[in-house]
Amino acid sequence: MSLPIAVLISGGGSNLQSIIEKMEDNILDVDIRMVLSNKADAYGLKRAEAYGIPTSVLNHKDFGSREEFDAEMVRVLKEAGVEAVVMAGFMRIITPVFLNAFPGKIINIHPAILPSFPGVDGQSEAAEYGVQLAGCTVHFVNEKMDNGAVIIQAAVPAYPGEKEDDLRERILKQEHRILPQAIQWLAKERLTIENRFVKLAEADVAAAERDVFSLVNPPLEKGF
Repeated sequence: MSLPIAVLISGGGSNLQSIIEKMEDNILDVDIRMVLSNKADAYGLKRAEAYGIPTSVLNHKDFGSREEFDAEMVRVLKEAGVEAVVMAGFMRIITPVFLNAFPGKIINIHPAILPSFPGVDGQSEAAEYGVQLAGCTVHFVNEKMDNGAVIIQAAVPAYPGEKEDDLRERILKQEHRILPQAIQWLAKERLTIENRFVKLAEADVAAAERDVFSLVNPPLEKGF
């Protein structure tokens, strides 16, 4: 059985594209019932249309409150048979009206290693701060911005003086990997939350192997 999902976007939709490609490769057990955007000119809508995926545009400025906007999104998505929601570059804070309609079934991709650098432009803030490691996070969504329980994170090196676009692109490549993976775990009901910790059922990584995945930047030198 495929999980009926909606993907919410506000822009180019490159993460949407990564989801679609994994579906085309029969790696993801999901069915995108709707791609919804709050911006009519979002390029991600064209990506969806190219694959025959239904789209909807709801301009948040047409509604008197966030709650009214969210209620209409819920109506549209429920009418399409959606059971879970993926926020992939959707630049709106959602309210309990939306959260309560899809309890435990809303996830988001954020271009920073949360809880560091929440908000609109995590990549730029990380670059300006001078971090040695940057990255991205997929998390469950709650009533606070970029605050929900973390599902999966990826780290990439950040280099002093490099162009911000280079760091952004390096992060984006990891987004395209970890978001589809998180969606598949959600589709297979392998995720549970206990005291903010997300537990993955039947994880493949043995405890003794965890150090293999450490990333240190700049690299350690001989003897350390």
